[in-house]
Amino acid sequence: MALPIISIAALVLILTLAIYQYVILPVFLSPLAKIPNAHWSAPLSRLWILYHRSREEETPTVHLAHQRHGPIIRIAPNEVSVNSIDGGIRTIYAGGFEKGDWYKNVFNNYGIMPMFAMPEHAPHSKRKRMLSNIYAKSTLQNSPAIYAISKALLDDRLMPCLRDLNRKGNPIEFYDVFAAITMDFVTAYVFGLRNSSALIERPDMNRKFFRDYKARQRYQFWPQDLPLVTSILGKLGLKWLVVPEWVNQANSDIEAWILSMCDKAEGTLNQLDDCEVGNRAENYPTVYAQLRNALLKENSSSKGSDDSSVARAVRDCRLEVASEMLDHTLAGFDTSSITLTFYAWELSRSSNKHWQDRLRRELLSLPDKHDAKAVDALPILHATLMETLRLHAAIPGNQPRITPASATLGVPGPNNLHITDLPAGVRVQSQAWSLHRNPSVFPEPEKWNPGRWLEASYPSKTDYMAAQKEMSRWFWAFGSGGRMCVGSNLAMLDMKAIIASIWGTYRTEVVYDRGMVHRGGYVAEPIGKEGKYCMLKLEEN
Repeated sequence: MALPIISIAALVLILTLAIYQYVILPVFLSPLAKIPNAHWSAPLSRLWILYHRSREEETPTVHLAHQRHGPIIRIAPNEVSVNSIDGGIRTIYAGGFEKGDWYKNVFNNYGIMPMFAMPEHAPHSKRKRMLSNIYAKSTLQNSPAIYAISKALLDDRLMPCLRDLNRKGNPIEFYDVFAAITMDFVTAYVFGLRNSSALIERPDMNRKFFRDYKARQRYQFWPQDLPLVTSILGKLGLKWLVVPEWVNQANSDIEAWILSMCDKAEGTLNQLDDCEVGNRAENYPTVYAQLRNALLKENSSSKGSDDSSVARAVRDCRLEVASEMLDHTLAGFDTSSITLTFYAWELSRSSNKHWQDRLRRELLSLPDKHDAKAVDALPILHATLMETLRLHAAIPGNQPRITPASATLGVPGPNNLHITDLPAGVRVQSQAWSLHRNPSVFPEPEKWNPGRWLEASYPSKTDYMAAQKEMSRWFWAFGSGGRMCVGSNLAMLDMKAIIASIWGTYRTEVVYDRGMVHRGGYVAEPIGKEGKYCMLKLEEN
């Protein structure tokens, strides 16, 4: 009879410990216990937030929870979302909070992490220093390569394409157009114009690549948020249950495509004595060469400097360079094409006709639409683009970080939530969607109002400057701190150049826009309807 009594006692002890570990501790005793819960189950389980992530609706769901419960909320037993600058963004993204496995589980190309996925600050900073100069605003605006690329892509490829499509008399799907031209722009700067994608001239290839690329994104949830489950299924040969095999094939095809452009860029560097290549700045693979040469320099002391040693070093760093180039290319085209699609939609709506008229008057006065400095200085163009980036940020979703030991969130004060002594390993995150919808900073936050970025909308210059300063603090379309998007200046430049070319030539009007609804995940592209997104009618001057 003793054995059953011992078994019952052991069972009671195990049950008691389980209740303490998974109920009493997280609900009542954890430093996170004082944080308002986004959902009643948040202290007990990740199921609530995982459900919304799996359905690509986390962003609006978390935003609604912030509206109900305040700037700091608990979304899972060990996860917190923060929607504030002081004690929030500044603490998390400029205070030594590192990235976790969430990034490297997906943003990992050829088995090598690019800069974006590097969890620790030091290696990320080292890589960023290798690349930041070529993405500096002054470098881009004064670049002969950028000028020549802009002229070739826009005058010789995009505008003839639009004229041909317009002659057919049918509305034009601009999401496809923007996907092609932004990919061409980014790859021309990264790999050189002669080695670039040229998708605007190959619409069938563009549509296939674009649809495959976007379709695979919805399956990132499994390796990102449930990596152990995904790994076990993979070992059992059952990964196809959550990630179809065609997704792996699509990823492999993308890697092969980028690697082929890297190899072409390497070929260009080996032909620099060729007059046709060497004397044309647009053909120089600027970004590829910058990283490739930096890595070769870093390794030259150990591998020698003769031709055979250099060739061997190039082979050794081939995939490392390719991983970085893949990340820059896909991030650059994806975010810019999303932003431009929402920009075109807003500008072409009948309710915003006055903004299109003002923009076109501004553009028609421009002597040279390829002069990056002159285009950048246009106030209406800048205001309409900034407002689109605010309301329709391409990456509005969570940007998770991991707390160090004894971390704090919030600011001290009698009416503030101030969390101290957070343990190491808590996942904390913020999202641009919520930061950009603070009504005290952006009045009528759901309204597309470019006027908020223009001095003429304010009673005095002092009021304007104060508003701009506060909006800049909360503007997070490109992130902030040391991990702010390295390509933000290139993105602004190519988007403004594309806008100047299109609306400097055409008026646009919405024909079909029932698919212009944000997807609610990490990326907020339009969800589309019946394969259509933003179809516009063009009217030439």
